[in-house]
Amino acid sequence: MPELQGEYQPAVPSRVIFGRGKVDGLREEVENLGGKRALLLSGKSVAEKTDAVRRTAAGLGDTLVGTFSGLTQRAPIEAAVEVTRMALDAGADTLVGVGGSTISDAARMIGVMMALEINTVDRLRELEREYDGVLSPDLTGNQLPWQVSIPTTLSAGEFNMGGGNILDDRAGHKIRVRHPGLYAHLIVLDPEMTVGTPDWLWLSTGVKALDHCIERLYTTGNQPAIDAPILSAAEMLFSDLARSGESHHDLDARLRCLMAAWMSMMGAPNFNTGLSHAIGHVIGVRYAVGHGYTSCVTQPYVMEYNRPVSAAKQALLARSAGIDTRSMSDEAAAEAAARAVDDLILGMGMPHRLRELEIPREDLPAIAEEVLHDRPAQTNAIPMTRVEQVMEVLEAAF
Repeated sequence: MPELQGEYQPAVPSRVIFGRGKVDGLREEVENLGGKRALLLSGKSVAEKTDAVRRTAAGLGDTLVGTFSGLTQRAPIEAAVEVTRMALDAGADTLVGVGGSTISDAARMIGVMMALEINTVDRLRELEREYDGVLSPDLTGNQLPWQVSIPTTLSAGEFNMGGGNILDDRAGHKIRVRHPGLYAHLIVLDPEMTVGTPDWLWLSTGVKALDHCIERLYTTGNQPAIDAPILSAAEMLFSDLARSGESHHDLDARLRCLMAAWMSMMGAPNFNTGLSHAIGHVIGVRYAVGHGYTSCVTQPYVMEYNRPVSAAKQALLARSAGIDTRSMSDEAAAEAAARAVDDLILGMGMPHRLRELEIPREDLPAIAEEVLHDRPAQTNAIPMTRVEQVMEVLEAAF
């Protein structure tokens, strides 16, 4: 058993409200924050194929000054600049994002762009070069907008704090920003807002939430203070995720999944992630694959790779999956936990091999090289120091 030592920094106090119909009281919630003029952000499919944007607009009432529904996957730079111009022209002081991680990540970046009045693509790229890839601006004297997040998926990106990003599709990488003032001031977990979410997106992002639970249990720098909510979140996902996909109108199951996604992020930013996230970061950008799918095709194999140093923690996860481990060794229980994760993924019809995402086998060495330099690869339970280590997992997952 490794010696316990570390540090825990209390998280930024985002206010979270949860329950059916909570979105209908948004006007009062925004005013309580201090907001008066709200700009609503979403993706095109959420706006056109679900009722979520209309419901949010109605809830905002006369505080709504505009709606932008053109933030496609990973939020391209041109769209972010267009939103910033729209927000500045409208005098918006609040950003209300409806959707998944793309929306919440982009909203935090757009908040910085609003504060600095960055309203051209060239200026943003110039600033990125000045900061060598990750913006860390001094915002003294500049007002960030209020941030409200209304998730329609289980990716839990709304609970990230301290940063945001958008995609520079011409350069082929994300432009990132870091600042302690970047977080959602209000998060609304309303299951009614998720009814129109496509099954593949809802279920795969649920696996991503489970991925958060798993990697936070045993990555380097693990925080014992958050093990209990993580294991409880995993139990809820094992119990309710598949059922919530079978009936969009099982709002109780869908709310429990939203709560589990929240619990999977409790204690942020006091945790690290590991190899599954590192692989997801790389193939997500290279092949435009959502991080829910990347978790589906990597996590069982990463668990197997990490088992020699994390069997005791993985055994706890087996109990969350409903497995009676009383007569099992830690190693046997850990193996059963990985099998339970794989069974959940397969049972929901999700991909569970890299080849199912149409990733060419000949690309694996290049992917491994990139993964090696992604920070979560170093905080994995077995730190990645050689390309051959990453290749072992990629080959197993292929």
